[in-house]
Amino acid sequence: MANNTVGKNEALHLDHGYELEGGGEFLAWSVGDFENFLAPQPFLEDRPTWREDLTKILRLHAEKGWPFRIHATYGETIADILDVIEEVNEETNGELVANRWLIDHAETIKDSELSRIKALNGGIAVQSRMVFAGEFFVERYGETKAQHAPPIKKMIDMGIPVGAGTDGTRVASYNPWPALYWLVTGKTVGGLQLAAEDNKLTREEALSLYTHGSAWMSKEEDVKGTLEDGMYADFAILSDDYFSVPEEQIKDLQSVLTVVDGKVVYGAEEYSNMNPSLPAIIPDWSPVKYYGGYQTK
Repeated sequence: MANNTVGKNEALHLDHGYELEGGGEFLAWSVGDFENFLAPQPFLEDRPTWREDLTKILRLHAEKGWPFRIHATYGETIADILDVIEEVNEETNGELVANRWLIDHAETIKDSELSRIKALNGGIAVQSRMVFAGEFFVERYGETKAQHAPPIKKMIDMGIPVGAGTDGTRVASYNPWPALYWLVTGKTVGGLQLAAEDNKLTREEALSLYTHGSAWMSKEEDVKGTLEDGMYADFAILSDDYFSVPEEQIKDLQSVLTVVDGKVVYGAEEYSNMNPSLPAIIPDWSPVKYYGGYQTK
């Protein structure tokens, strides 16, 4: 059940070494609506235990004061989930949403559900799955629906906390630059225009979602996400200027120097002499040590 919904100082350290930080992303397997756009849309009504399963788990979170996040790709799923969240929240006198909670993905969320999330003080984490699977989405659901999938600009304008990420590495690359390219241009990596003009973000808005916006999701906006005194000083020097390169080049940006906790963890090009050596590969027999039949040192 570990995820990034609580700051480090609030995590519950358990004797067996795990750190409990809240519930997510699949609170119950029966509630998941997979995002495979090559397959027909799944509906929770086809799973007879979903409501009972989700109710039980949400009651536990309310009782323990745990935050939670929950996967939901489609608007119909989000509407059903919100029905249960509202019921359990009323039953627990507001304890369920007293801590932070959020919906992950929300590609086809509707205006009515956005209003319900805002009323419950929830947030939304969006990921760049459309940059890789947008063509499949259009083929199944059409160009019009893809223009606001998800309706990121509307979420921001409504004052809903929004964070951006990649959902890597199962359905997308962990690389943030194709994701930022998608937020700014509304295009897939294949060049298909998805987003309508009113659903594109400025470079500043996109970067803000990736930094300060996502820091809200992990309850760490007081230590990271902005450049100011008292915040973490992790940083990267890029291969080019994100704010001035042509839009089509955003997806190709790379780090040439990465510093974490005051230490250089990666260096390339003119900083290659600062690149730290990698630790020895373990175990010794790992396939990682072999490439093309040759053993690496």
